[in-house]
Amino acid sequence: MSEPVIESMAEVRSHLADVIDRARRDEIPTIITRRGKQEAVVLDIEEYRRLHQIAEEAEEAWLNQLADEAEAEGTEGSVSLEEMAALIRDHHG
Repeated sequence: MSEPVIESMAEVRSHLADVIDRARRDEIPTIITRRGKQEAVVLDIEEYRRLHQIAEEAEEAWLNQLADEAEAEGTEGSVSLEEMAALIRDHHG
């Protein structure tokens, strides 16, 4: 993936189709700013899916590690992996 382009909301609004094409075709994301603050990113849908999959796998590995540690410690009142995942998802929205 190439270095992102940084553009204001007004700039992106004036040529959104080009921003999307650049993300899809050239694999160049665009960071959108509003009042000088970075607010959002436009990136290719496949790149988004890849990043989302990596995040899910990392979360699952972390949850498995926590569950293994809790089981090894023999803690009472521990929750199942599914319960732990639900609690974390509820917390992160």
